This record gives sequence, structure tokens and C-alpha cells, in this order.
Amino acid sequence: MGKGDHHHNGLEAGVFPPAGGAVACPYMIESPALRWAFIRKVYALVAMQLLATVAVASAVYFVPAIGRFFAARTPASLAAFVAIIVAPLILMVPMVLLRKRHPLNLILLALYTISMSCAIGLVCLSRKGIILIEAAALTLVVVLGLTLYTFWAAKRGHDFRFLGPFLAAACLILMLYWIAQMLLPMGSVATTVYGCLAALLFSAFLIYDTDNLIKRHGYDEYVTAAISLYLDTVNIFLAIVTCLQSSSDSD
Repeated sequence: MGKGDHHHNGLEAGVFPPAGGAVACPYMIESPALRWAFIRKVYALVAMQLLATVAVASAVYFVPAIGRFFAARTPASLAAFVAIIVAPLILMVPMVLLRKRHPLNLILLALYTISMSCAIGLVCLSRKGIILIEAAALTLVVVLGLTLYTFWAAKRGHDFRFLGPFLAAACLILMLYWIAQMLLPMGSVATTVYGCLAALLFSAFLIYDTDNLIKRHGYDEYVTAAISLYLDTVNIFLAIVTCLQSSSDSD
């Protein structure tokens, strides 16, 4: 069941009768109880992913031996670094292809989360602790605020599906900006601009994906919904870290 499939989806013509609990959005013809159960399941998965990420990334950050190993820049440490960075990209392929094959989809989701957590831990190794704490706090505020706003907007009939093409274009532009910054470094100001743009982009993605969770995802797409919200949250955090770190370096 894809995103465009309206079987058991939450936004179609007609009005669902008020029985079965509060509706997540107007014009819902499915059972609100089933949709809310699906939403709770997805957020439970996202919560477990984020807790695992905090645990694994903290271990990578706070265990001195790990920091010394990667700081040594030996062939073994460089190989391990490349493997950790590439692993999430490799695991993404089977996870997407098998996203509806229970329980294999959950196993792949767990492996992907662990690999992503290790990669985030490596990124955090070169960052100051206070910056990571500030970024985590700001991410929490942004994610909670935008999530509540999207549910409020959906309740009143607003639809964010129109964001899709703009987000795709913004991703391409941001990727080109990042490549240009890598090839021709333009200093801390350009890095700060990149971080701010990335934070705005993934904040918009969070609204878009939350809207899909409320209205469009089928009940067997819990892995797709969970990984989308997880990556939105993680990327907002990393973007804020980039902003704060570049601002700190320029002081």
C-alpha cells in the first residue's frame, strides 16, 4: 500500500461519523480509533529509535578509547570511519524494499537505527559538549512545537501535501550548496547559512511527514512513517549543531 493508495487512508471525500473517538482531521471516513492506534505505534517506534540513538551516540562520544582510536587516523580507524558512514546508506535499501515484511522490517529498522546512531556519534566527537546539549534542547523545542502545530492544522482541515515538490527542489539546491562548500570552502559564515537552511528544510519535512502520518500512510507503513520522522528529527539536530559550531568557531 503506497502513499497514494487511499484504501484505509485518512483523507478522502465524505465525513466520518463522530463515533470511535476524536478524528485526527476533517473528512475522515476510517475509524479514528484505528488511525490513532497507528499514530501511537509510529511514535513509539520513533521514541525507541531516538533513545537508542542517544545511548549509542553517547557511548561513542564519552568512551575515551573510541575517540583516541578515530583521532589516530590509522588505516584501521579510517576504514572503520568509512564503514560506519556508509552503513546507513546500504541498510536503507533493504529497509525500504522490505518495509512491509513483518518482522524483518523491524529488524532492519533496528539495524539502521544502530548504524545511524554510530554515525551521529562520530559527527559529535569533534563537537563541544555544551553545543550538543544546546542543540538537543533546541531540537526538542522545534520538533514538539512543529508536531503540535501540524496536528492542530490537520484538525482544522489544512493540508501540507503541496510542500512535496518544493521540498524536493530545496533538497537539490541544498545538496549543490553543500558540494560547493566542500570543493570551495567559503568560511564559517557560509557554514552557518548552510546549517540554518538545512534546519529550515528539515523542519518543513517534519511538518510534511507528520501530515502524511495523520492522513495518508496505510496501516502497514509504520516503518516508513517512523523512519521519516526519525530522520527529520536527527537532521534538524545535526543542522542546529552545524549552526552553533560554526558560530562558536567564528567568535
